Amino acid sequence: MSKKKIIWLSGLLVCGLVGLGLAAVQQANPSGYHLLKKIVIGGEGGWDYMALDVQTRLLYVTHGNAVEIVNVDTGVKSESMANLQGVHGVAFAPDRGRGYISNGRGNSVSVFDLKTNKVLEEIQSSGQNPDSIMYDAFSGRVFTFNGRTANATAIDAATNKVVGTIDIGGKPEFAVTDGKGIIFVNNEDKSEIVAFDAKTLEVKKRWSIAPGEGPSGLAIDLKNKRLFSVCDKVMVVSDFENGKVVTTVPIGGGPDAVRYDAGTGLVFSSNGEGTLTVVRQDSADKYSVLETIKTAPRARTMELDPKTHHVFVVTAEFGPAPAPTKEQPKPRPSVVPGSFQVLEFGK
Repeated sequence: MSKKKIIWLSGLLVCGLVGLGLAAVQQANPSGYHLLKKIVIGGEGGWDYMALDVQTRLLYVTHGNAVEIVNVDTGVKSESMANLQGVHGVAFAPDRGRGYISNGRGNSVSVFDLKTNKVLEEIQSSGQNPDSIMYDAFSGRVFTFNGRTANATAIDAATNKVVGTIDIGGKPEFAVTDGKGIIFVNNEDKSEIVAFDAKTLEVKKRWSIAPGEGPSGLAIDLKNKRLFSVCDKVMVVSDFENGKVVTTVPIGGGPDAVRYDAGTGLVFSSNGEGTLTVVRQDSADKYSVLETIKTAPRARTMELDPKTHHVFVVTAEFGPAPAPTKEQPKPRPSVVPGSFQVLEFGK
């Protein structure tokens, strides 16, 4: 065999092996998403929602009695917003230059300046244990969704006064707006979606999301008129115009957040079991699971950056669980001090 032929065959073999390697990578990682960076925040306490201010590029992470603030472009952490009361969620009113924090233990809302992140005042909620919170620009109102009293509070963002209460009829979870005056919220207790008018506060519609049970996170596709409710191991897709379930999609266990990326047609579910389910929207009524990505245990809440299409989840490292007691027969594992962190995923 000639030297040239040997070299040619060797090159062909290398190209073939490289091709097989690339095919294996593509097969193992069809969505292209993987861990990009880990931002260690530290501190103590549990956590709940995250919210990204797309204008300032600041990610607000609720953490015990504080809100941690991280620049998603630089990874630099700002001074925390401290001395709060069991915070759950953060909402933004960019047209007013204000942000709002739900204090679950304080039954109140903290109003802060989006430029300085300084708290300006406290608003007492009309319900107990305000959990998720949102701002609706159409009505100019902030809404808190109160877990203990199964209702929602409407606050006039112009005056910071409570203007009404909506009976949800069960524990409300996450909520979204259609931008035209209708608010949608998951009712965890009755496994349904409740739609109410942001101005009149009248409940307009309710519909079951069976076979989904106990929905938590909720996302909206305005173009196709679809809602995405995440339940344990299943995501339910609803048509919010006719109030009907159109399909379901298998996801991971213990989800608490879902995000729809209109720019890519992908839907993400962050699952407490330690996975991120990436779902492709094939059409308004058809969805395919692209991939299940390993994240970290209890990384159940999430935020999406519509500019970079990156996904952020938050978690911590855990040590052994304390010994069971009568009051706590199934104690949770203890958080390793200083290990609270944000994980960033992207292509």
